[in-house]
Order: sequence, then structure tokens, then C-alpha cells
Amino acid sequence: MRPLRIGMWSGPRNISTAMMRAWENRPDCAVSDEPFYAAYLAMTGLDHPGRDEVIAAGDTDWRRVADALLGPVPGGKPVWYQKHMAHHLLPGMDHDWIHGLHNVFLIRDPDEVVASYLRSRATVAPADIGLQQQAELFDELARAGGSPPVVIDAGDFLAAPETHLRALCAGLGLDFTDRMLHWPAGPRDSDGVWAPHWYATVWKSTGFEPPAARPAPVLDASARAVADACRPAYEKLREARLRP
Repeated sequence: MRPLRIGMWSGPRNISTAMMRAWENRPDCAVSDEPFYAAYLAMTGLDHPGRDEVIAAGDTDWRRVADALLGPVPGGKPVWYQKHMAHHLLPGMDHDWIHGLHNVFLIRDPDEVVASYLRSRATVAPADIGLQQQAELFDELARAGGSPPVVIDAGDFLAAPETHLRALCAGLGLDFTDRMLHWPAGPRDSDGVWAPHWYATVWKSTGFEPPAARPAPVLDASARAVADACRPAYEKLREARLRP
């Protein structure tokens, strides 16, 4: 049987790493953590935390990365979950390989993303949080496939993780296992070398945490402009969200 390759397209400061934990906790599933990150940093010259380590540990040739993602599955597993950041797809990168994946989009309200991002970084721009790139890729895949890909809104998901995971697994032709709801705390060998800079909360987690009741994020004028620029893309994708 051909392996099932899942491309989960997200932006930063979402629940993307926790979602990767859920899939990695399945005994039939291999995972890959942001395989284009090294190429993205090398091509853009951006100064991210641990930049030199990321580039040294990864492959900066996006073509080789794409070829590998369609190649043998790590460990020979029947399922390969690939955690991707949509903004790592840069102009000039071919997208044909993406059509060999079962693609899913993970979105989060841009106000929350921007507020969370700025707790780790000094500045943010619309291109940094991936929503606009997600919307463009969503349209491309919908046109090519004849039906829109699955979209999961993080806020909805955290209110009912099992319900969403059951529906997602069913749509992918997989059996759901409650192993996806809980995992051991701590780092994984599969975590990218950037994990110490970004994954502290996930390393402490043992499952999906329910959404906290808290006031709406307070953004300054610059941050508000970024969130507002990304909101049309978010609202468009949210219209297509999974509603199990």
C-alpha cells in the first residue's frame, strides 16, 4: 500500500507542535518538523533564533527537501505527518510536489497569533505569520483538486480535540486512536534544533489544553495593522473550516 503523506500547513504560534505530538504518538506514524526551515532562512537571510544551527542541521536546497518528502517514509511507517509553515514556501519554489500530499490547513485568529509572536520576537510583519500564504495555497489546491482542502481552526479544535481528530482521521481513511489525545512531556528526537527557542510550553504539555478564558489581546498600532492585514485571509479560510 502507498503511504499516506499528510501535509499540515500552519503558521507560527499556532497549536502546530502540539498537533505534531498527537500524530507522533500514533504507532503507525512518522513525523517531520518544518523541513523547509533551513532553506527558508538561507534564502531570506532572516535572523531567527538559532539561525546558524538550523541551517547547519537542515538542507538548504528546497528541491532536495521536496524530493525527500515524496520519498521513503522514515522508519517505513504507513503514515507520514509533515508539519509545514506556509511562509516557508518562498516565491520561485515549485508546488507540484505538494499535490502528492493530503493537505490540511491549521489556522488561528491573527490577533492571537500576532500577540503570541511578539512575546518571542521584537517585530512582526504579515509575511511572518503565514495566513496570507495559507490562503493562496488553499486556493491553488482547491482549483487543482476540485474540492477545498480541510481547514482546522485552532480555537474550535481546542474546544473539542477528540471530535475534530476523529473527523480528520475519518476523512483520511484512518482509524482514530485516543493515543492522539495524550503524550509524554518533554522533547523528542524529531523536534527541530530550534525547539529550545520555541517549544517550552509544548515540552511541558501532556495533551491539548482547553482554550483559556481571557480578554482579547491588546495590540499596539503596528501590531494591529499586521493582524488586520491578515484577517481577510483568516476569515476566508475560516469559512471552509471543519465543523464536525
